[in-house]
Amino acid sequence: MSKARSGVYAAAITPVAVDGTPDIPKLITYCKRLIQEGLDGVAPAGTTGEGNSLPTKSRLAMPGEFAKAGLDPDRVIFGTGSCATDDAVDLTRACLEAGYNSVLVLPPFYLKNVPDDGLFAYYARLIEQVGSAKLRIYLYHFPQMSMTPISIPLIQRLKTEFGPVIAGLKDSSGDYAGSLAFAEAADDFDVFPSNEGVLRDCLQKGCAGVISATTNASASLARATLEANGEHGDELQASLAAVRQTIAKFPLSAALKQIEAWKSGDESWCRTFAPLTPLNAQQKEDLYAELAALKPQAGDLVASREAA
Repeated sequence: MSKARSGVYAAAITPVAVDGTPDIPKLITYCKRLIQEGLDGVAPAGTTGEGNSLPTKSRLAMPGEFAKAGLDPDRVIFGTGSCATDDAVDLTRACLEAGYNSVLVLPPFYLKNVPDDGLFAYYARLIEQVGSAKLRIYLYHFPQMSMTPISIPLIQRLKTEFGPVIAGLKDSSGDYAGSLAFAEAADDFDVFPSNEGVLRDCLQKGCAGVISATTNASASLARATLEANGEHGDELQASLAAVRQTIAKFPLSAALKQIEAWKSGDESWCRTFAPLTPLNAQQKEDLYAELAALKPQAGDLVASREAA
């Protein structure tokens, strides 16, 4: 595959080892399970995976370990963005060297209100320094966090200059109309909104799929929604949206880790990387109660806690 396949991805959460470092073998096992449960792929080391809180050495090692474990290159999009352009180059090269050519690249996010010329220079240097026609970059539009939006003129300029290397965009803005506008910005440009609540509609309107945080918890339901037709499909879509809306009321990475701890019976999943913190006792109870109220949509999540 020349680029990542279309469909439903999870922005994978990152397990924390006892020593406070990323537990890459555990992450690999987890990502394999998400795919087995029905997701088309995973996006490690992104926002939900606390990517910008991970040690650089771990981020550099991750693609090679994924390759050794046999995860298909067209099912993985690694986050490689960095404020320093040449750090993004090193992270992206590590992906290419391991056989993963699809990367999700935040703009340099520390300096605010930079012009499109500056962002173009960042992506241009990344592409030129990596120096591989196999590279496929997915721009990462998340203005609430990065304060550095990706504009349609920037997309078109990059696409004109670098062609298929600019493969698409993840839109975490929450502006669905904006996602659809991005999808129309250029040919051969795959747009992934971050909200599986619009999964069926966005596919019908030209998007490639979704890359979402909350599909960590709803992989099987997302697959069923993707494959269903007619009224049943609409019902599943509503259920998928309800699960997302419920989890999104809580600190997202911590909530998803708590759900995985319940699901797996492994409380070590609750660990986070500073500055994030696990859910407190009240948040845990509230999350459990709200998920329980969604039965049967979230029945597998709460049943695992009841059995524990």
